[in-house]
Amino acid sequence: MRPSGLELADIFRQLGPAYRRDHSAALSRGQRRVMSAIERCRTAALGGHVEQCDACGHQRIAFNSCRDRHCPKCQSLTRAQWLEDRRAELLPVEYFHVVFTLPQEIAAIAYQNKAMVYDLLFRATAETLRTIAADPKHLGAEIGFIAILHTWGQNLLHHPHLHCVVPGGGLSPDGQHWIACRPGFFLPVRVLSRLFRRRFLTMLQQAFAAGSLTFHNALAKLTDPRAFARYLAPTARAEWVVYAKPPFGGPQRVLEYLGRYTHRVAIANSRLVAFADGQVAFRWKDYRHAARQKVMRLEAGEFVRRFLLHVLPSGFQRIRHYGWLANRSRAVKLERCRHLLDVPAPVPVSADEPADYRDRYQRLTGISLWECPHCHSGRMVCVETLQPGALPRGPPEGAA
Repeated sequence: MRPSGLELADIFRQLGPAYRRDHSAALSRGQRRVMSAIERCRTAALGGHVEQCDACGHQRIAFNSCRDRHCPKCQSLTRAQWLEDRRAELLPVEYFHVVFTLPQEIAAIAYQNKAMVYDLLFRATAETLRTIAADPKHLGAEIGFIAILHTWGQNLLHHPHLHCVVPGGGLSPDGQHWIACRPGFFLPVRVLSRLFRRRFLTMLQQAFAAGSLTFHNALAKLTDPRAFARYLAPTARAEWVVYAKPPFGGPQRVLEYLGRYTHRVAIANSRLVAFADGQVAFRWKDYRHAARQKVMRLEAGEFVRRFLLHVLPSGFQRIRHYGWLANRSRAVKLERCRHLLDVPAPVPVSADEPADYRDRYQRLTGISLWECPHCHSGRMVCVETLQPGALPRGPPEGAA
């Protein structure tokens, strides 16, 4: 479907002041900061520069971006650089996609304790994958993988889960052999699910005993140990959702997938359909009905509330690497994997990184930000710097 041209920033600029006033007690400092960043992104408030084509004289204003990781317009360069770094780490093996999801009862606790519970989700998932993979009854190898936190569903409600991208094999305990998975099969999902449930609940109970969890509003009663135990009891009996998708069609498909998932925000501008009569309409996939694409309409304030559910704690790492892809051992163990698989080392990227972000963007994406949008032959060069809050001295011809 064609994009509507509507942006999240348009909604926030119109609703932001009133929403902050009406929900002042409920909004965190981080949520306020994200709202402000998105509202100011690529506006005069952040400054910028005037560019002019050196061939035809066409001018345009280029305002600075907010660079906030929750902004749907500010991820392209970061994503491109991250993918470039991952390209050198790919191996010629099957790659699997495994998803670990928290039950709704735990998700409610997670929303009131984001940093703590999201961190437990990473830890329990990593321990589960590494433990089952190391078991000789299953794979008997040390694996490496990337885990990516998403906190939303297609309807923007709170739905914390981890997407894990895992090479189909690993290093033997002595590091002398590569042990491959059976074709098309990684690890048994039910075994993963039950160990994940046990590890996570144990960690959560330890965090409660240490006084590391807080509860308020509807969950305030959980401060009592007996109430907390009763609340968790049904989750200890339920089957937790661990889903292993079919393997990717080769390493290049892994990169395509990572490009879609790693630096995604709760909703992309391309999904927005309309903002009128106090409602926001957006496209979503209904996975309960064969992923059929539908349009959901929400009261505008509810739309903003749902988006803000997914603001992460400051500094929280939502992409993490484990096993032989962990930062501390990646270089040595990746080299060992390549040796065992008889794969040549990747050609190193030039150390002379372009100083200008537009050159970097073109190198990483193949898209030129220099090209004149009017004549397509000239080069756009800066002719005036705009300080934050300032406007150009005269209206540039063809300014955006």
